[in-house]
Amino acid sequence: MMSLDDKDLFKDAMEDVTPLKDCANILWLKSPSTKSPRQTLEDQQLDNPLVSGFLTVVPLETPLEYKAEGIQQGVLDKLRFGKYSLDASLNLLRQPVEICRQSLYSFMLTAQHENFRNLLIIHGKGRNDDSHANIVRSYLFRWLQQFEEVQAFCSAQPQHGGSGACYVGLRKSEQARLDNRERHAKRSR
Repeated sequence: MMSLDDKDLFKDAMEDVTPLKDCANILWLKSPSTKSPRQTLEDQQLDNPLVSGFLTVVPLETPLEYKAEGIQQGVLDKLRFGKYSLDASLNLLRQPVEICRQSLYSFMLTAQHENFRNLLIIHGKGRNDDSHANIVRSYLFRWLQQFEEVQAFCSAQPQHGGSGACYVGLRKSEQARLDNRERHAKRSR
């Protein structure tokens, strides 16, 4: 518990701090490059193929989990136990479904462009199946499967949000594969 003096010291230290305005709900754990994006946000919203119509609600007691065809169980297990370092995080808490749809699409395009592999998406926890957080979670279950680059996703570990968040594993980009081949070729010489 902070004493009265501690609170005063904190207020003094924060006196000249101004809040950030218009921040996206994205926390970049690695700095995105300064290259210009291929598409503008308006173009992305027009091209957004994520379906937002009829929804089958995923019950709260059912953990979010998906593994693309051909992906080994070990990859999903390592993802589930949080063994991969996270590259970026997206916070969808208390956002309208349409904003979540647009934010997710933009976030995934940027993650692919930056060759990120492991993501954290925070969607929130609901108390019942028809709560807003569970509706977003159910849409997320559908939307993530629409991306070819998503090889697996599952509920996060408690320190990253537990059932209110999910880890997403993306396939290696072609550029990352080439870089990897070059790196291994140099070692074998």
